Amino acid sequence: MDNKNSMEYFIQLAKQHYPEGFDKVVLPPPVFLSMNAEFIKIDPENAKIEVKFPVPECSLNPFGSMQGGMIAAAVDNAVGPLSMLVGPINFTRDMSLKYRKPVSGDYEYITVKASLTEKKGRKLFFKAEVMDPEGTLLVSARLMNWIV
Repeated sequence: MDNKNSMEYFIQLAKQHYPEGFDKVVLPPPVFLSMNAEFIKIDPENAKIEVKFPVPECSLNPFGSMQGGMIAAAVDNAVGPLSMLVGPINFTRDMSLKYRKPVSGDYEYITVKASLTEKKGRKLFFKAEVMDPEGTLLVSARLMNWIV
């Protein structure tokens, strides 16, 4: 899926999900664009998404690894679009990351695979995995979003 077509597909899905008030939604989100994110897979039927993020030099810490907050931003930027496809307007209320291995500055990119694990009242629960280019698990995350 190329980036232009994948973004158009996502916008089309989001517009179907939010038919009223869609004109107030900014898509693609500026933060998604600033991180040069790219949809790899969008699977609304199974509530899964996969997003690719480059590892730019400006995201590295003094040890040459991607800074933890940048990794968290990548996770949030994968779960955010998925959350738009699986529930009404919501926001990240709680996010927990377990860093298993550093995200090396030598990696061209990381991939974040996210999925909805449960809906309970006004809460949406997600899990996410950050993978290196070879598919090795680097970070696992759990998120809870709150429906407005």
